[in-house]
Amino acid sequence: MTPPENSPDRPHPRVPVHPYIPNAVPAVRQAMLDAVGAAGVEDFYADIPEEIRLRRPLDLPAPLRSEARLVRHMEQLLSRNTPATRTLSFLGGGCYPHHVPAVVDEVTGRSEFLTAYAGEPYEDHGRFQAMWEYQSLMAELLDVDVVNVPVYDGFQAAGTALRMAGRVTGLRRLLICGDVDPDKLSKIRDYVRPDHEVVLVPADPATGGTDADAVRSALAGGDVAAVYAEAPNRLGLVDPALPGLGRLAHGSGALYVVGCNPVSLGVLAPPSSYGADLTCGDIQPLGIRMSYGGGTAGFIGAADDPRLVAEYPTRLFGLVPTDVEGEYGFGDVAYDRTSFARREEGKEWVGTAAALHGIGAGVYLSLMGPQGMREIGETVLAHTAYAKQRLARVPGVAVPHAEAVHFADFPVRFTGARSTADIHADLRERGIFGGIETAVDQALYCVTEVHSKADIDELAAALEEIVK
Repeated sequence: MTPPENSPDRPHPRVPVHPYIPNAVPAVRQAMLDAVGAAGVEDFYADIPEEIRLRRPLDLPAPLRSEARLVRHMEQLLSRNTPATRTLSFLGGGCYPHHVPAVVDEVTGRSEFLTAYAGEPYEDHGRFQAMWEYQSLMAELLDVDVVNVPVYDGFQAAGTALRMAGRVTGLRRLLICGDVDPDKLSKIRDYVRPDHEVVLVPADPATGGTDADAVRSALAGGDVAAVYAEAPNRLGLVDPALPGLGRLAHGSGALYVVGCNPVSLGVLAPPSSYGADLTCGDIQPLGIRMSYGGGTAGFIGAADDPRLVAEYPTRLFGLVPTDVEGEYGFGDVAYDRTSFARREEGKEWVGTAAALHGIGAGVYLSLMGPQGMREIGETVLAHTAYAKQRLARVPGVAVPHAEAVHFADFPVRFTGARSTADIHADLRERGIFGGIETAVDQALYCVTEVHSKADIDELAAALEEIVK
């Protein structure tokens, strides 16, 4: 039976197969391929490794041409998600559950910020000033002079900082030291691939920290552009070897790049204080809610060194006096160094900034202040120490390198016969999200200021039942 003319299920000859996918009409797609001289769409994916190629059409549902049906379909999909705020979650590993003050959402929800894509002084309504305030607050937190407008995420910030170091030194090799997230390492390799060789210096198994002797050996060739380490590292460990790495890097003519969790800087020394030339990371812990792995936004901090500032490919906002005495304006600093100005001659392409997240982080930092950041850091340290001690008392559970200082994240090893996946499945049935599985018998757990002693005790009690 043919659907009636006005039925949303009846195909329309002028509507493409998937009306919500742009340029899906075969004729339009072919015209675009002809314009750029490509034989087919596959030409654009030549750099993607074969092992991760799908090699089959996407399993897309039938098109929904009614907006009402599309909304209902999306709501059904979204209802399958269980937000970490509605359960007890110990997930971290780069995307952290921190309290977000209501004021942050109120400010970032304002239309002049929420809808401002690029903005110019005559239409900006304060976005440039808000970004300048964010940069200033971040610079104070990091103890640096210059901070960029946020890039997409902390992974990109690490890759960009390392490429900046490469342009400054003119050297090729990059040393990535200690325990770094495999996904981040993959992104760094891909981002620096045209210009640099990445050399991984693994962590010392005995301590979980950086192997300084191995770093010293890797620097022997004198061709290293930068040494990269993290504070804390992927497993949350605060590595006492980090100051020594800076001395090793500078002694060989390399720059020292340190990735850090910014919320830890209320209690931990900023990387600039122990020799970091460039500090990078993700501002997600600073007032940005967890959302399917995000939101994320990357920062890069440096001293006011012309060599380093000239290599920032991102926008930098500054404060300048205007023709009216006592009034100031906010705008780009050294805009001609960016890919926006240089286009195809740019040293590195940078696209849309995560500016809205930067504004949110600025609001968060202004609310917390130095004392608030210190209190959050102290609370996270205390909760992490208690969680390690409490879980280590559970039969069948061990905490590697428990004697070290961990911040938020910490490793857990299950010594019994059950796998991590099975244990975490049982935890979910009890309404608890366990940590991130890192091996068959290991996981990465996380606690922050939103967890309580009772929450940690509940996790431990559940594990006591499950593991045995």
